[in-house]
Amino acid sequence: MNPPLLTSLVLVALAYLMGSVPFGLLVVRMVAGVDVRAVGSGNIGASNVSRAAGKLAGVVTLLFDAGKAALPMILTRSLLRGSYGDAAAAHLELLVGVAAFTGHCFPVWLRFKGGKGVATGLGVFAVLAPPAALAALAAFALVFAVTRIASVGSLIGTTVCAGGAIWIHGWGTEVAWGALFVGAVIFWRHRGNLARLFHRREIKV
Repeated sequence: MNPPLLTSLVLVALAYLMGSVPFGLLVVRMVAGVDVRAVGSGNIGASNVSRAAGKLAGVVTLLFDAGKAALPMILTRSLLRGSYGDAAAAHLELLVGVAAFTGHCFPVWLRFKGGKGVATGLGVFAVLAPPAALAALAAFALVFAVTRIASVGSLIGTTVCAGGAIWIHGWGTEVAWGALFVGAVIFWRHRGNLARLFHRREIKV
């Protein structure tokens, strides 16, 4: 049994709006009194927040950006499981996570110019495939420690996370399609970084 269409649409819309909240922008304004979009890469994500306001602000942003996808997903599952069953709850949980991720990358509050989606994507898969999310964090930490380039760590971590989620849930599943979508958007959002990496001009931290 599926939840009413209106219920699904409301939950997905609310998740998108939650994902659209630019926590990086808000944190830097509170801590440093500047617009993070005018600093470094101009991105509102955790890496650029760290440049603008310090590592603690970057960690706080990462947690909030991950949480704005994970929390709506957890709430969706807990609200719907008892009434509509695990399958329907899991289906809507994925849609809610993807909506929050989309909101972060294309936020209505910032004229659809948002972050690159790494932390929010991690939040999605922390719920859908926790082992893959943990492996992605480990991969990011290792690659970043070696290269000191956040974008390289982020892209390797994204590949590990998406691949791990597909391996856990299997090809052809909804989660696999969600992983491919999230991974593709993150790589697309990093196209400028990829060009700088190709020309060996990417910024090290």
